[in-house]
Amino acid sequence: MCKGLAALPHTCLERAKEIKTKLGTLLQKPDSAFDLIIPYPEKPEKPAKAQKTSPDEALQWRESLEKLLQNAYGLTSFRSFLRSEFSEENIEFWIACEEYKKIKSPTKMAEKAKKIYEEFIQMEAPKEVNIDHFTKAVTMKNLVEPSVSSFNEAQKRIFALMEKDSLPRFVRSEFYQGLIK
Repeated sequence: MCKGLAALPHTCLERAKEIKTKLGTLLQKPDSAFDLIIPYPEKPEKPAKAQKTSPDEALQWRESLEKLLQNAYGLTSFRSFLRSEFSEENIEFWIACEEYKKIKSPTKMAEKAKKIYEEFIQMEAPKEVNIDHFTKAVTMKNLVEPSVSSFNEAQKRIFALMEKDSLPRFVRSEFYQGLIK
């Protein structure tokens, strides 16, 4: 039997993280018996109707992740879609970085930087994002003295990943297709 996490093979660690995530979901109080069977919806939940966007505006999201993320309904829709695919860590990291940039207090900035690092950047983080070693090293160096731009490189990499990978899947989804009709 392994004595610590470092002794586990990489695939075992990935499996352990997956099990931890699923257990966390199951331990949440279900709204109904149906939630006990399927912890996540197979289709993304629709955002509140009051925020709904026009088909013309939704069509622009196909061309620009930036436009999608600037639209409250688009962001909520995209996040819900990624959650349904069990891949919401990238959008959550991007949102955390946007919130981080708004912090004015150096003390609060340092606290938030530590939290973002521990949740998304460090090895075996609960919601570890997929960034290269160079970007990870630059981010760690930036965190010695946290500033508004500490996560810029990592955020750019994750934005590019979402633009190249997640956005095309989103625009092919039934939910998005329903928005543009």
